[in-house]
Amino acid sequence: MNNIIQFGEKVEGYDIPVLNEREIRAAAGILFLATYTSFMFILFDGNFIMIKYVIPVFLLDLLIRVFINPRFSPMLILGRLIVRRQTPEYVGAPQKRFAWSIGIILSATMFYFLVIENAYSPITGSVCLICLLFLFFEASFGICLGCLFYSLFFKKKVQHCPGEICYTNNRQAIQKVSVVQLVILGLLITILFMAPPFLQEQFSKAPHDLFRSSNTAKHR
Repeated sequence: MNNIIQFGEKVEGYDIPVLNEREIRAAAGILFLATYTSFMFILFDGNFIMIKYVIPVFLLDLLIRVFINPRFSPMLILGRLIVRRQTPEYVGAPQKRFAWSIGIILSATMFYFLVIENAYSPITGSVCLICLLFLFFEASFGICLGCLFYSLFFKKKVQHCPGEICYTNNRQAIQKVSVVQLVILGLLITILFMAPPFLQEQFSKAPHDLFRSSNTAKHR
């Protein structure tokens, strides 16, 4: 029973239970894609059907992670299958449990309003956007936003953060950003903001079918 109900894995060399950050990021990416697609259906078509499937799966998955064992989470199992050839990147389990508990609160809120009450409001929209933000940062950057709040509620020091960011602020040379690089980034942002007035007319033209145009030209 102790092997079934537990949180995190005991790995040699780590003094606290840990989880594999790679499969967590993979699972976050899957959930982000499903949630984002559902949000697009709502935004452009007013179709809430997909989100009503996604939310219960999202909530159930997090409940399994926190109250039973992350090893039995369907999304983490799928994530493990996807990244099984990659070397594990271990992260501390306690802060992940806290972050996923926040996720339970958010997804339970969505479940109550959208599935049980069958109603939408600025509350559901805001919660959905927060979930998307959390999932996007985890999947794309390996940044666990929920974990950042762990130290505000617990005095115990956070251990084994992704990329070892909780141990030191010293960056290696390859991580440092030079003035030239910042200027290049600034130029790109400036161009993106200034370009629309000049390119709007050209870019607003509907694209034509390349192959149909070629065939039409041949027949002529």
